[in-house]
Amino acid sequence: MVWLELYSIYISNFFWQGVLLGLFLLPLLYKSSLQVWVYCRTLGKQRTQAIEKRAEKGTGSAVFYVSLLVVLLFLVPSWTRLVQGLEVHPFVWVLNYMFTNSDERLLLCAYWIFVICVSIRRFYSISKQSKTERILLRKYYHLVAVLIFSPAVIFQPAFLDLAFGAAFALFLILEMIRVWEVYPLGHTIHQFMNAFTDHRDSEILIISHFSLLLGCALPKWMSSGFNDRPLAPFAGILSLGI
Repeated sequence: MVWLELYSIYISNFFWQGVLLGLFLLPLLYKSSLQVWVYCRTLGKQRTQAIEKRAEKGTGSAVFYVSLLVVLLFLVPSWTRLVQGLEVHPFVWVLNYMFTNSDERLLLCAYWIFVICVSIRRFYSISKQSKTERILLRKYYHLVAVLIFSPAVIFQPAFLDLAFGAAFALFLILEMIRVWEVYPLGHTIHQFMNAFTDHRDSEILIISHFSLLLGCALPKWMSSGFNDRPLAPFAGILSLGI
């Protein structure tokens, strides 16, 4: 069992390195594809301005989602196969890991979904109806981090490493969608995130959620494989949450 856990940690590390590398390359692929598409359209016939604007918005969204699929379904598996020699598709490996002898992991996922859904609905409602300062509203998410990560560090530390990588990748995708106003989620995500921003966030990027996630994740990642300091994986959660 110990070797199985170590192997899972080893594979998941390479897998999420590939995912993050692909997501960092996504803006280059997206912008290049969009420029090629715009150039090809200029060679065609002219349309009215309104139709042109709607078509450009829809085209940009389609190009983004296609680029995202190319990165996740082709570039990431190519990287894991080249570096690690992993023959199975990495997302198939993740699904097998999730659903093989994984009652505890599935229960933990259900708990995470419940806490996240309840907290998001509650805190967003407070931000719209209350005069509480935003810096105090943002501290609610530190409490959520404690509720989410503490049980996982105790019961499923290897799975938490994988979950941290998945959360960071999801944050990257959502931030790209928000910044580039990708239809149909861009405006909705911007409205939600704007309810919790303050002067510490720039006008373009919102990085507070990245900071909170990495603050909790880095001590856990850096302490993997060391069992002589049992509180080390909790360092980020305790300092940022408590």
